Amino acid sequence: MTTRKTEKPQAAPVSAKPRIRKIIPLLEKQYSSAEIALHYANPLELLVSTILSAQCTDERVNIVTKSLFTKYKSAEDYAGADLKELESDVRSTGFYHNKAKNIKQCCRLLVDKHHSQVPQTMEELLDLPGVARKTANIVLQKAFGVIEGIAVDTHVRRTSKRLGLTENEDPGKIEQDLMRIVPKDKWARIADLLIFLGRNACVARKPKCQTCALNKLCPSAFTFSKNQSTKKQEAN
Repeated sequence: MTTRKTEKPQAAPVSAKPRIRKIIPLLEKQYSSAEIALHYANPLELLVSTILSAQCTDERVNIVTKSLFTKYKSAEDYAGADLKELESDVRSTGFYHNKAKNIKQCCRLLVDKHHSQVPQTMEELLDLPGVARKTANIVLQKAFGVIEGIAVDTHVRRTSKRLGLTENEDPGKIEQDLMRIVPKDKWARIADLLIFLGRNACVARKPKCQTCALNKLCPSAFTFSKNQSTKKQEAN
């Protein structure tokens, strides 16, 4: 009988902790104005915006919410909305069937269980439809100043791997790795900084290593063109 071994998550590399202490000040200097790009005026608007931002650009979300927040002003408005109409309202953000359903069900739970208010604990937020740790962290940090973790989106995931801060693929495991090496007073800031890094320099296809402030610290710097050349040679 063969015993199946349980796969253990990869721990953050040993060299990551001293490196992150050099990375943070460089990023703070490079992206001093880094902050959340979503437009919102209250916790409910932030919650809805973050749900809509899944696999969608913040720019597109802001275009959609400009009229959405005029039409729906409270949790009751979303909870009582016609689902097909709400789908139409958020259609251009993509995956609109699931997003509209989650927003409606989420706000119904806010009305029924939380007096129409966005809760201020991780446990309660994770109980809401359409809310995972990334969304919960963003809402807690930006709306309430509560720091319980690090929001890991696609940019944070990509940049933290390239910087050698994690060897994991799963966002939850990446968050745990970052929480172990980043000082707690920088948990909220590091997400904003890595997001700006990912948008401006460490882009997915052709990272701009030449102009990146971290190119002397990053183990992946200047390796992408070489990898692409190697792949082309192997294909020929």
